[in-house]
Amino acid sequence: MSIRIAMMGAGLALALAQAPALAKVTAKEAAELGKSLTPVGAEKAANKDSSIPEWTPAPRHGSLKGEYPSDPEIDGDKPLYTITKANLPQYADKLSEGHKRLLSTYDSYKMNVYPSRRRVSFPDFIYKSTIANAITCELAGIDNPDNCRQGFTFPIPKSGAEIMWNHRVRWRGDGARRYNNQMIVQQTGEYQLTKIIEEVNFYYATTIDPVPLTRSSGLFLKYFSRTVEPPRLAGTMILVHEKAGSGSEGRAAWLYSPGLKRIRRAPTVCCDNPYEGTDGHQFYDQVDMFNGVLERYDWKLVGKKELIIPYNSNRIGSPAVKFKAMARPRHLNQDLPRYELHRVWVVEASIRPGTNHTFNKRRLYLDEDSWYPAQIDNYDNRGGLYQFQEGHTVFAPSVQSVGGIPEVIYHFTSGRYFLTAMANEDKPNDFTARFPDDYFEAAAVQKRSLK
Repeated sequence: MSIRIAMMGAGLALALAQAPALAKVTAKEAAELGKSLTPVGAEKAANKDSSIPEWTPAPRHGSLKGEYPSDPEIDGDKPLYTITKANLPQYADKLSEGHKRLLSTYDSYKMNVYPSRRRVSFPDFIYKSTIANAITCELAGIDNPDNCRQGFTFPIPKSGAEIMWNHRVRWRGDGARRYNNQMIVQQTGEYQLTKIIEEVNFYYATTIDPVPLTRSSGLFLKYFSRTVEPPRLAGTMILVHEKAGSGSEGRAAWLYSPGLKRIRRAPTVCCDNPYEGTDGHQFYDQVDMFNGVLERYDWKLVGKKELIIPYNSNRIGSPAVKFKAMARPRHLNQDLPRYELHRVWVVEASIRPGTNHTFNKRRLYLDEDSWYPAQIDNYDNRGGLYQFQEGHTVFAPSVQSVGGIPEVIYHFTSGRYFLTAMANEDKPNDFTARFPDDYFEAAAVQKRSLK
């Protein structure tokens, strides 16, 4: 026991040592939120040539249940231009390395670029709490935000780690049920479909007794998933209590295996361990583009740039588009995605000495209006581009939140790719769902397995 306590103490000392020595946001800087900056920290103004427009937030409208995201004004747009291998050099400075690799490798790959629309909005209470956080919230350790309440943690970020916390605890409603369909697509275009039902309560960014992030308390969500199909995976269940902090302070996870017929603690629900049922095509920390502890990397804030990213992707997430229409050999059916030019925060994560991960470096591009990482370039330990993640960004005006529908992971070494967060042939996200707190206890999951 004394060894365990000593190790925990050493871990805490390491976490505190990793806390960036940063200048705090000044009152003058914070005063720009809601003025030259949006209430969550994006630049309100258009860029110089107005190819990125001024922020014009959409009002809340629609139902929290039964609706797929749509916007008749946006959905009726026609492409401004199309990027292909032939004209790639003309647009190279506006593209991620992942997109340049796809365009230069496959003659069939293209990107239809549409007029940029900045319609993302959040509830007023998120705006108010975010503005307050600008002065009070700080990182006590790379995985330990302190004095943060309900809103985005760092609307005027000073480090890459602060940006990642904006993404991790962003507003997504009080709770949700998601019908998550996934596909592993082979080089031939043939695919294997997996169906998962996911349920979550949010505890930090929520209207229901929000839990602040402090040095001693950091719970921000509880998550439960059940695999429904295919039969060989059906009945697999994962339970996660997501908390700030690392090691024993952070994430607690359990796994129920139908073969063992019992639920057990699962420290492997972390980092670059493969998510159950994905056959190694998605790591646990690639869910929601990135999630989990930051401690394995140094997080550098590179700056901002203008980048062409998937955006306002209502069409590809529509029930009118069937799964078989999405899968094509080697890459997604590129007639379906919508791309736009936006300003993004660029964050580079480099592996820390003494730690390890399949990805030696990650370069993340986060939309300035939503803090959602629309694209990630992942590099292996030899410095080669190993994977490319693409989140087809959708704004849901009913809940006033942003996510990826679908998210794609391209595997350059195998020529396969992985699709997740698809609901086209199922049901849309249900943001009316909220579950009793004990629903997310291991004993309750064990009982549900018997039904």
